Amino acid sequence: MNLSLFIARRYLFSRRKKNFINVISIISVVAVALISAAIIIVLSIFNGLGEILRSVNNSFDPEIKIEAAKGKSFAVSNDFLQRIKAVKGVELVTEVIEDFAYARYNGADQVVMVKGVSDNFIDQNRIPESAIVEGELALKRGNVPRALVGYGVKSALSIGLDQDFYPLQLFYVRNARGGSIDPSKLYTQKNIFPGGVFMIVQNFDESYVIVPLAFAQELFSYKERRTSLEVKLQSQINRADVQQALQNLLGESFKVLNSEEQHQDVFRVVKLEKMFASVAAALLLLIGSINIYFSLMMLALDKKRDITVLSAVGADSALLRRIFLTEGMLIAAIGTLAGLAGGALIVTLQQQFGMVSMGMQSAIVDGYPVEMKFTDFAYVFMVMTAVTFLVSSRPAAIAARFASVQNL
Repeated sequence: MNLSLFIARRYLFSRRKKNFINVISIISVVAVALISAAIIIVLSIFNGLGEILRSVNNSFDPEIKIEAAKGKSFAVSNDFLQRIKAVKGVELVTEVIEDFAYARYNGADQVVMVKGVSDNFIDQNRIPESAIVEGELALKRGNVPRALVGYGVKSALSIGLDQDFYPLQLFYVRNARGGSIDPSKLYTQKNIFPGGVFMIVQNFDESYVIVPLAFAQELFSYKERRTSLEVKLQSQINRADVQQALQNLLGESFKVLNSEEQHQDVFRVVKLEKMFASVAAALLLLIGSINIYFSLMMLALDKKRDITVLSAVGADSALLRRIFLTEGMLIAAIGTLAGLAGGALIVTLQQQFGMVSMGMQSAIVDGYPVEMKFTDFAYVFMVMTAVTFLVSSRPAAIAARFASVQNL
């Protein structure tokens, strides 16, 4: 067995005598364990929040979304669409016109997001049949256009699908020329009957009204222009490869966004919060290691006699330094491993049983979302190793100096 490890272990686990130094060492182990467990739990919560955001957005957002790099809309022709459809891995391309409008139904009103989509939108399977709580999943009944409204919109406007004599009125403000006094030129207004109510995610349910593309063209006066194209990919295809191929085809005039990039601001906030939490974790580990520093300092003072004996039998300053460095590493390793195991156990219990709830009836999940990642465990262990080495260096140097003074 390594001599420095053997002596350090004897100092830490000696049963012959328990003194204040042993108590400080135990406190150090407990402090490091609690801090390590807390950090793993916090980082796992951020991981869980990120996964919840991805699952929520993926339930409604397209796999690939094409937008204009500048401006709100862009012209779309049949040739343009055919070139996109020809890219390997592309299954469907849905044309989209999306903008805010003022909705009124039987005296109630609300600002909504109107999303006009081409006929193949239903084939993208982004609104499953199970999400339709009233009516049917269809944008037309015969040749008559119908709207799919979110459950929140339906509740706010008190929409009744069985009342065909009350249409949903949609108003869109135009960019009227200055000096015009004709109110009819300030906005466009079209009526449509709701045909179905969907319930997917709260923020979508409370604002979205989905209508046929031709209806949106007339309401917004977009003609051949579109605000985006939504692409469904073939199964068993590499999404990143298709995204890059589309970007190469369309050039810098367009943004080709995957599901995460469509909400990059939200994900950026989550990543920044996790980064700050990681920095705070490093500071907490540094604070927790202060106990290790004082424990080793007192151990070096208490073991002057042992250091003298070891020096007399030939131990050099390097060996004595390694003994105290190893002592610090043992304290940190035991505390960190215990904390990581405890944190992993708590996170696992939260995943299985949802012990801590979100505390909101409208929450997507009952319990706080958590997800463990190996990189978080590695980060905590590496930071603790580095911090412990730094704080142990001074007591180790003092112990080696005692030997040097004794040799003189």
